Order: sequence, then C-alpha cells, then structure tokens
Amino acid sequence: MSLKEQIDRNRLPQHVAIIMDGNGRWAQARGEDRSAGHREGVVSVRKVVEAAVAIGLRYLTIYTFSTENWNRPAAEVHALMALMVAAIQRETPDLMRNNVRLEAIGDLDRLPAEVRATLEECLRETSGNTGTTLVLALSYSARWEILRATRELAEAVRDGRLRPEEVTEELFSDHLTTRHLPDPDLMIRTGGEQRISNFLLWQLSYAELYFTDTYWPDFREEELYTAILDYQHRERRFGKTGEQLK
Repeated sequence: MSLKEQIDRNRLPQHVAIIMDGNGRWAQARGEDRSAGHREGVVSVRKVVEAAVAIGLRYLTIYTFSTENWNRPAAEVHALMALMVAAIQRETPDLMRNNVRLEAIGDLDRLPAEVRATLEECLRETSGNTGTTLVLALSYSARWEILRATRELAEAVRDGRLRPEEVTEELFSDHLTTRHLPDPDLMIRTGGEQRISNFLLWQLSYAELYFTDTYWPDFREEELYTAILDYQHRERRFGKTGEQLK
C-alpha cells in the first residue's frame, strides 16, 4: 500500500504550514549557485501543492520570504524577486486547473512593484477557486504581525473604541493577517533545523511540529505524505489528559 493510500482522509490536518529550508545548502552540495536551489525549490512547491490537492488538504501555508530575508545579499534578494514573478506567472494556470485559491500574508507593501502587481493578478484570477487554499507568507514575520495587531488594539483603546478588558484571544486573532484562516494543525520544517524562525508564533500554539533533514528541493509528494502520516499517529490533547480524550 502506498503512503498516499495509508492516509486517513477523515483525519487530515485542516491546515499545514511549511518552512521551506535548505535551498542554498542543496545547491552548494552540488557545486551550484544558491539560485539553483531556489529554482528547484519552486518545483517542490508545485509537487507539494499537487499532493495537497490530491488528498483534499484544505489549507497550505508556505514560508516564502521572511522580513529577515531582506537582509540577504542584494543579488540574492533580486534573484529571488525575479524568480517569484516568473513562478507566479508560470504556476497560475496550474492553480486554476487544480481549483487552488492563492492568498498572501505579510508586509506586502515592501515587495517590489512588479512582484506585487503579478501577485495581485494571480490573487484575483484564483479568487473564485474552491479547492485547496495556498497561502504565501511573503515579507512576513510573526513579530511584525503581533506588533502590528498590538498597535491596532492600543490605538482603539486610546481612541475610546475599545476597553482593555474587552481584548480577548479571539479579538487579538481577528487583528492578525491570518484572521480568515484556521490555525495550523501541523508545521513542517525541512533542511534539518529545528526552530520556528519567527513563523506564525501565535497560530502555532497547539500545532504538531515535524522536522526533517530533507532539503526543500528534495521534498516532494512522498515526504509530505510521510509527515501527514506521522501527524495522524500523534495524540492531540490540547491540555487534556489521554484518559479524558478516551
């Protein structure tokens, strides 16, 4: 029985978030420029999205570009931005064919105009799709998002539109960029590192974490299915005891 056939479709995580790590190290191990790893990483995105569609995953968020990535060498950032434009344009027909809706979270105003325009066109074109929702975390960091939400709530209190005691977890969540998304059930990080790297810190509070040594350019359908099967063998207690769940 294949890994795909072993997956219990009734116990799928509703939302999977992925930190795609290892592009540069994948390329360096092959004596190639880091950009080669980023290009191959785009292929992995396509394969993983197709795998998510095949099993009926509802939400898939990928950490595409963090606010910290702006600090990388200018040449690499420029190459990443150019690759992003080309990838979005090339993949839009496949997203339409697979009924995938594209969304984006992050400080999108920092993106170059060409990237932003290409992204907005794809968002519009796929907005009516009803299958898997693919969320790109672009120019994103959790601290930026949490600070932004805190400022919005503080301004509301200052202006008399909100009382401090009215600030709840639900209200705070409503001021995050992910307010229209369920919290991730499973977070996958490739590339061998075991940290969250400023990604969805609020939303990952009760997510199951899965780390793999596989570099992102080598992470394809079977690796996603392996992670989901691992998730399905875990007991999710949310603070309760195992006996309570039984």
